[in-house]
Amino acid sequence: MAKKLPKILKDLQKVTVPEINYAYHKSVSYSQLSIFSKCPHHWGLKYRDGFKVFEPSIHAVFGTALHRALQQYLTVFYEESGAAADRLDIGTEFKTALREEYKNFYIKNKNIHFSNPAELAEFCDDGLQILDYIKKKKGTYFSKRGWYLMGCEVPIVLNPIKKLNNVLFNGFIDVVFYHEPTNTIKILDIKTSTRGWGDKDKKDDIKMSQLILYKKFFAEQYNFPIDNIQVEYFITRRKVYEGGDFPQKRIQEFQPAAGKVKLNKSTQLLESFLTQVFTDEGIYNPVVLEKNPSKNNCHFCPYSNNPDLCNKNEEVKKSFTFY
Repeated sequence: MAKKLPKILKDLQKVTVPEINYAYHKSVSYSQLSIFSKCPHHWGLKYRDGFKVFEPSIHAVFGTALHRALQQYLTVFYEESGAAADRLDIGTEFKTALREEYKNFYIKNKNIHFSNPAELAEFCDDGLQILDYIKKKKGTYFSKRGWYLMGCEVPIVLNPIKKLNNVLFNGFIDVVFYHEPTNTIKILDIKTSTRGWGDKDKKDDIKMSQLILYKKFFAEQYNFPIDNIQVEYFITRRKVYEGGDFPQKRIQEFQPAAGKVKLNKSTQLLESFLTQVFTDEGIYNPVVLEKNPSKNNCHFCPYSNNPDLCNKNEEVKKSFTFY
């Protein structure tokens, strides 16, 4: 039987976020900040100059499907019961989501396949193992003692810089929990990874800024005390080392530092990005944006093989061996 929801949680669920009017508003997101931080020229081509390139990826398909399945499992777990969640055929739900997401990407990719049956089967098996592990260990990662589910894909839409009143930050938080005894919100971001996160990932200020900004903006959007908000990355591993004295777990939990210093730093990163790419009137700044060539940036850039859009890839190839 579902628990009666606390009044404060009901009030949070009733909050209406602003609608984006794309004829007037400019929409920015964490992913835009991430791309800009790696290569401003890449961001400019994709978002300012209109050179949209669809980038299909089996990793993106897998991530979306796993999110859908896990979010459904958590919704039943908290809104009904653990037993009801376990009765849910989450494996079939995941496989259905994987097929649907692949089909969506395939259509957007002009009906061109970007994977193959063997690879799809491998990713499918990895997802099923992850979900089976979470079901068996759900008590380790999720508690119902005082905890409630506020929602999945919780929207954030607000104006991060008042003088740019037509520029809105737009994002969706994977999972939001509420803990009644401590009046605490917990923001959970689900990440899919091949081997998990190492120290480099955990020390990446741009990567960490996603949840730090979500914490700041959730507090503003939903009028909730920022000091009562926790943030956590829930990292799923597709591949684990099963041998050795310390077998790996399928799940990594990582809580980034998100105090005032980190909040200020992440806010400054976003504001620096916005003030570079927009004029004071809130239109795209036509300045030439810096190119930041590197082996990693250029190898994964959809514009790297188009010299009319970027001529830096050849320079990088001379310095590094890609293949």
